[in-house]
Amino acid sequence: MNDPILSGLWRFMIKVRPALWEKQIKKHRQRILDEQGFMTPAHRRVHHYSVRTIPGRSTPLPAEEIADALDMETTQVDDLLADLERHMTFLFRNKSGEVTWAYPMTTEKTPHRLTFDDGSTCFAA
Repeated sequence: MNDPILSGLWRFMIKVRPALWEKQIKKHRQRILDEQGFMTPAHRRVHHYSVRTIPGRSTPLPAEEIADALDMETTQVDDLLADLERHMTFLFRNKSGEVTWAYPMTTEKTPHRLTFDDGSTCFAA
């Protein structure tokens, strides 16, 4: 890519040359792969389902609903959710064990909103 990206600094947008951001991507690529190395295909299914489902909701997503939708056992989904949450990158559950956010989506009211191509919106984590 030859186009610069824009990076925000206080109230200003600064152009960053491709050579600089491409170098950073290469530098951090392995770290990101290592951090996500724990994820099995089942982890990804649960996470992806949560991310796809939360935008249409105003209430947290229960493990039982995820299990039904993905034809999995609720105990397996509970274990996967706990593992995803333990890694502190992908999702967060409330005290009842329901998914309240799966990055970057959330069912909680925040000052951040996402708007999709179809015009629908949701809160962002």
